[in-house]
Amino acid sequence: MKQSKMLIPTLKETPADADTLSHQWLMRAGFIRQNFSGVYSYLPLGKRVLDKIERIIREEMDAIGANELLMPAMQSADLWKESGRWDKMGAELMRLHDRHEREFVLGPTHEEVVTSMIRDEVKSYKKLPLTLYQIQTKFRDERRPRFGLLRGREFIMKDAYSFHDSDESLDTYYEEMYDAYSRIFTRLGLNFRAVIADSGAMGGKDTHEFMALSEIGEDTIAFSSVSDYAANIEMAKVPDYYQSPNEEPKPLEKVATPNQRTMEEVANYLDHDLDQGLKSLLFNVDEEFVLTVTRGDHEVNEIKLKHHLNADEVTLATEDQTQDVLGAYFGSIGPIGVKNDVKIIGDFAVRAVSNATCGANEDGYHFINVNPSRDFAEIEFADIRFIKEGDPSPDGQGVIQFAEGIEIGQVFKLGQFYADKLGASILNDQGKAQTVTMGCYGIGVTRTMAAIVEQFNDDRGITWPTQVAPYQVHLLVINSKNEEQRTLGDKLYQQLLEEGFEVLYDDRKERAGVKFADSDLIGIPNRITVGKKASDGIVEYKDRQTNDQSELHESDINAFLKSRMDR
Repeated sequence: MKQSKMLIPTLKETPADADTLSHQWLMRAGFIRQNFSGVYSYLPLGKRVLDKIERIIREEMDAIGANELLMPAMQSADLWKESGRWDKMGAELMRLHDRHEREFVLGPTHEEVVTSMIRDEVKSYKKLPLTLYQIQTKFRDERRPRFGLLRGREFIMKDAYSFHDSDESLDTYYEEMYDAYSRIFTRLGLNFRAVIADSGAMGGKDTHEFMALSEIGEDTIAFSSVSDYAANIEMAKVPDYYQSPNEEPKPLEKVATPNQRTMEEVANYLDHDLDQGLKSLLFNVDEEFVLTVTRGDHEVNEIKLKHHLNADEVTLATEDQTQDVLGAYFGSIGPIGVKNDVKIIGDFAVRAVSNATCGANEDGYHFINVNPSRDFAEIEFADIRFIKEGDPSPDGQGVIQFAEGIEIGQVFKLGQFYADKLGASILNDQGKAQTVTMGCYGIGVTRTMAAIVEQFNDDRGITWPTQVAPYQVHLLVINSKNEEQRTLGDKLYQQLLEEGFEVLYDDRKERAGVKFADSDLIGIPNRITVGKKASDGIVEYKDRQTNDQSELHESDINAFLKSRMDR
């Protein structure tokens, strides 16, 4: 394609609201333009990159027997009410009415639609397993869209759904999809990790996220220093056994701690280490109050608490609620003398403390010399805290380290969560009705494009991997008014096209500096520059990722570029 015929509006300056590298470079290099907050147009170069990402996805989906279809973006609210997610999704669900005041949603995902389709069209176990997928625009009413394509109101997603007649069939296919995702992200050139994750509003239990490592990632990955173990920090398990200190329990005593509200303030005031304090927080769990207890150096993990209690909603109680229930405000509450109707859950680490400190449920007072086995009448112990760097890896190999990551894909075992609610059943081999079992698998296509740019850039622009670059070769003619340069440029353009290369030909009547700057911004992997040595058939080659440069004779260009494509 001749660059003079394309819409590539590059920018010299970084837009003021572009707060990540991917947002900055995709805007400056003319790949995207913002229509309004969280909604973007994908310009010709951006569309070419998306097409290449989608092609790789399709190849791997087809390889494991998935069927591509296209479902409507606008969905009936009735299906969402049937599944229970009409209320559960909250304000992020894009809702609308037609002229007859019927309710609809703009789909953030398609579990309801695809499950109802299977309910209506598949009646026998003989049709299963079956996998359907689509690549489509999704919608989410984000409160605060940010980070360019990483958190928007409108985005492109690949979503797939598998249907099975047994858990064993789902388990087998889940591994196939997991492997396919690993191949996809490897082919895209990404540095990524597959991590144990939480299913959130999707339902189901077993799930993995695929995370592209990035300093601006919104998720923290906990991974082993020596093994392949990796999990979202929300899901990483911690030990259930801790060595108790070898010391005699001292008598329980209540002491004044005036104006000491935080764990650090109390520890300093009473002159002990932070891990000798016990932190208590009151939560509202499905309209019932639950008091959690952790060591002072640990943090409560609400996701773990929610899973442990099999709850729908977990929120931190307000200060007024805490005062009403426990008789004290934040900073002075604890598990001793709590009313019987308040459930108490302590983290496993609490079980091993000795002569510790906790709030006395009286403002400005704490208990010292607290020993859980003696002083806590009714307490249940569980894994309810966030893992920390340096903790033992849950697989018993090495210790935990942290990294930041961008979620680019996720695979779920939904089980019968949606099929039960929407009545999707089949006749099994015994002729009896049986609810189908489901899996769900998503890839954020536009997020993936942004994640690639986060990992592939330098101080001049994007450095695309060959497999997703908008073009394979960027051909520049320094002086389009020079007949020898223009003639050689035209000749090489036709030659490269005939050899099957994807070529962007910069034939514009622009200064050399402008052409070089735009070329670096756009980031096409291989650059051929026709300049002063055109009369000798000599051109300059530049590798965009390494910025290495060399001279080539026109007769060697085809073979040289083919060798680059095979890397």
